[in-house]
Amino acid sequence: MPKILMPIGDGTEVLDTFYAYYRLPEDGYEVVVAGPEARLYHTVLHEIPPNPDVPWDITQERPGYHLQADVSFRELEASSFAGAFISGGRAPEYLRYDNDLRRVIREIAGAGKPIACLCHGIEILTAADCIRGKRFTTVPKCAMDGEQGGATYVDEDVVVDGLLVTGRGYQDNTHVLKEFLRMLKETV
Repeated sequence: MPKILMPIGDGTEVLDTFYAYYRLPEDGYEVVVAGPEARLYHTVLHEIPPNPDVPWDITQERPGYHLQADVSFRELEASSFAGAFISGGRAPEYLRYDNDLRRVIREIAGAGKPIACLCHGIEILTAADCIRGKRFTTVPKCAMDGEQGGATYVDEDVVVDGLLVTGRGYQDNTHVLKEFLRMLKETV
């Protein structure tokens, strides 16, 4: 069964993550959850509350489910994976500093394997220097993160550029996964 890398950390967005975590195996892919350490991580609901009577300018986080990372980033070998799925939430803000994660993401991209990315996950792709010259989308507040990586932000729900598919956030899961699965089937 082909493997898909799913990097997580505390603060990973619950819907970004669990939709793909359960959807990819339905098409015959094994999701390998990796973190800075092999341990249990806390996910979060990561959203701007929709109540217009109570303005909230930044993303609010509430506790979500827990997810076990079975392997640490330092143990990863890019050759083991058919692609990567990078979810959002706050986790990418600190995961992007991990040398081993950046290495394996760079190697997966360099090997011409598909990568799907939602929301703040763009921070990992920028840090790994593997989106230069690409078009991408993300939540608007992360547009600058991708642009700093040499990519062009496009204000669309889902953007496909080569073997990279990006979405703004969990509301785009269905479209992102549809494109990601198409790419996987064409490359595996």
